[in-house]
Order: sequence, then structure tokens, then C-alpha cells
Amino acid sequence: MSSLFPVLFPALTDGPPERAALRFGERSLTYGELAAVTGALARRIAGAGRVAVWATPALETAVAVVAALEAGVAAVPLNPRSGEKELGHILSDSAPTLVLAAPGDELPSALGNLERLDVSAQPTTGGAFPHPDVSAETPALVVYTSGTTGPPKGAVIPRRAVAATLDALADAWRWTGEDVLVHGLPLFHVHGLVLGTLGPLRRGGSVRHLGRFSTEGVARELNAGATMLFGVPTMYHRIAQALPEDPELAKALAGARLLVSGSAALPVHDHERITAATGRRVIERYGMTETLMNTSVRADGEARAGTVGVPLPGVELRLVEEDGAPITSYDGETVGEIQVRGTNLFTEYLNRPDATAAAFTADGWFRTGDMAVRDPDGYVRIVGRKATDLIKSGGYKIGAGEIENALLEHPGVREAAVTGEPDADLGERIVAWIVPTDPQSPPLLDELADHVALRLAPHKRPRVVHHLDALPRNDMGKIMKRALHA
Repeated sequence: MSSLFPVLFPALTDGPPERAALRFGERSLTYGELAAVTGALARRIAGAGRVAVWATPALETAVAVVAALEAGVAAVPLNPRSGEKELGHILSDSAPTLVLAAPGDELPSALGNLERLDVSAQPTTGGAFPHPDVSAETPALVVYTSGTTGPPKGAVIPRRAVAATLDALADAWRWTGEDVLVHGLPLFHVHGLVLGTLGPLRRGGSVRHLGRFSTEGVARELNAGATMLFGVPTMYHRIAQALPEDPELAKALAGARLLVSGSAALPVHDHERITAATGRRVIERYGMTETLMNTSVRADGEARAGTVGVPLPGVELRLVEEDGAPITSYDGETVGEIQVRGTNLFTEYLNRPDATAAAFTADGWFRTGDMAVRDPDGYVRIVGRKATDLIKSGGYKIGAGEIENALLEHPGVREAAVTGEPDADLGERIVAWIVPTDPQSPPLLDELADHVALRLAPHKRPRVVHHLDALPRNDMGKIMKRALHA
């Protein structure tokens, strides 16, 4: 069979079959075993259209997705924590022909009418599936974005986007088949699934998934030969808190080749605490479901806290004013919306031509909705989301992110979120939502306003402070700002 698009996982057929590929807890597969189990499953689902995958953090999820890609079939990862209404929407919208799940997994009633196929991760005989006749634009995944307004939209991610992002990251991170990645991320989104699972397999390296994140698991795996750690800010925050009392964890992180954080901004004070304890810097990258990865701090570049680095190879990135005019100055101050284009982008929102058209400019740039500034050397610093994090106060455009970082440097602040609310004089006033270190003695408005004004500028100081027991967060640890005002 001729192929219009190269193999996504050459190590399944060309690599050493005895090399470790996947390990989840005590269960593992070598490349030879993975080729056999995914080949057997790919033969059963070839030509199936789209298939849903019940995406638990288990070996079977990785096998199911790789088998779908090997068969040239689009996989629709399902978040096991989704409610019935959301699952119902995703299933009616994506119309999969069957659902792949681990034997014994209980599926909710929303999936009751869908044919189920149990995924075996038991080593078997047989080889890899013959490479299907696919093009660069053949859908690889349909990943549903968390809908802040309305139901989630299915981003159709083609095979070229998966390959382009993973190869660009290999360049930026000097990522090779010798690397062993450890992570404990969910497998229903691009960070845990595409980067954390498919990424090592494309390189011919190996994945050790913790099943559930723990600092003990991180220390164990990094001290046992793992070279890279992927996490989200919540995980690195727990690591930063644990380090002073855990010499094994400090030793493990100090010995890692690469520590990567993503999915949300890692607060500068957590960066600094980790570096002080280990001598290592966490690097950040920036992406989203629709674009996969756009930028990263490079392994051979400066790991500067608070930035997401430079555009990846093959990615064009620009900042624009509200009227769409490009911002040409790299002054570290001028805030604009990030727009990107490149082979890393999705094809469309499934069944939503209106939303797809609205997401792109007339000249083909994707509107990310993220606001950023660019430093003189091209490094990108994200200051927040256009919808929730851009505050227009007293004639200034202010990003919530930099105020949050400043607040987190105050010893009395454990967690912080910043929003804007209408103000008759200023247009919008800055509101700080604080989880205090000591609930009995929380820092008050004047103290926090002075603290921010000294670090940033007087016009960036909060005018209102609310004290909370906890900030509302989603599965990925992102703060849900709309819920704060609600």
C-alpha cells in the first residue's frame, strides 16, 4: 500500500523490539509487544470511521489511541469525569461507531447505545498493522475543548499537526529515543496524550505513567533512570512545597535532563523555590487544543521564569491590536492577542463551520484569545486570556497574570487570582482573590496594593481584595475565573 503521509511511530517496526515503550504502574509493554497489541486492535477497527476512547490513565488508553492512529482511524478521547450531558453532546456530535475501553471499566449510561470493544494490553503474537493509505490531513484525533460559553467544540487534529508538533518539540528539547519520560497527567487532552504519550513513542523512547501523580512517584522514577518530567503548575506547586523536607525528591529533580510545565502559567515563586532547592530550572511551553504546541523555552536556551519561550520551528506567531493591526515592537510592555499559523494547527471544529470561520483571520491566522507581550529577544510572556484576563483600567491594558505573580511573592498569599470588574471612574478596577497562608491573619487590601505597586506600577495595584478558602479549578488545575464572580 502506498502512503501519502509518513509513519507516525517508526519505532513500532524499525526500532529494537525489546526496548521499553510504555509502563503504567507495574504493567508495561516493549516496542515489540506494543506493535503486536496495537496491530491486533488496528485490524479490528480499520475502516471504523471515528472511535471513542474511554481515556482512563491506563495502559489500555495508550494502546487504543496508538491502534486507532495505526489504522488511520480518528480517536475521540473521552474524559471519564465528564457529566452525562457533556458526554451525550460529545457522542452525538462526533458520532463514533464504537467505544474502546479497558476490560472491567464501568461506562456511564450515556455510552449505553454504543458498541463496546474491550482493549487488550496482554502481549500477543503478530506484528504491526500495515501502514494505511492516509494523507497529511487525515484526522488523527477529535479533542473536545472545555466550553466556557456553550457546549464543548470538537477540534479535528490532523496527522500532520501531531507529527509537526512532536518533531518541533524534539528540535527544541533535544528529545531523542534515549529519553525516558515520567508524568501523571490525564490522557483525554493534548498535554498528557499527545505530548506525554505519543511524543516518546514517536521518538522511540519510553513513557512511565504514574497513574496518579505523587511527589514520591516522581522521585522514584527520576532516580531510576527517567530523564524528563512533564507536569502542570499544580503538580510543580506540590513539588515546590515538598522539596524542603524531601532530599530524595531534590536529588531526583537535580538529575533530570528536562523539567517541563504547561497547560497554565507556572507562578514565578514556584520556579524560584524549585531552582533554589535543585539548581534546575523548569521550562515552560505554550499550546492549546486547536494548535497543539506554539512556543517553548528551548533546552539550549535561557530558562527564564514567567515566559513560554520562542515560537517552535514551523510556527509563525504575531501579536495584534484589537483592530487586528500587528504589533511590531518587542518591548516587553505592549499587550496584544497571540495569533499563530503553521502545520501544527487543527483543521476545523467538527460540525461547526461558523465557529471555524470565526477562529481564523482572513489571511489564515488562528486567533488564540491569549494576550501576551514579547521581550526584545523574542521571548513570549503570556499575561492572560482576552475574555477573562485583560483588564482595561484608567486607559491602560493590564494583564492579570503579572499581577498574580506579584501577589504570589507576598508571604501571606498562598494562591491568587486577578480579575476586573466595572468601575465608573477607571472603566474596570482590579480585583484580587486571595487564599491566605494564614486564614486567621490574611493580608489586607492596603498591604497587597502597596506590595504590587512597588513591584509593577501603581496603576496595576488591586482595588478590591476577596479572601477565599480555595480557588475554583478544573481537572487541569486551571483557575475557573468565571466561577469567582458567580
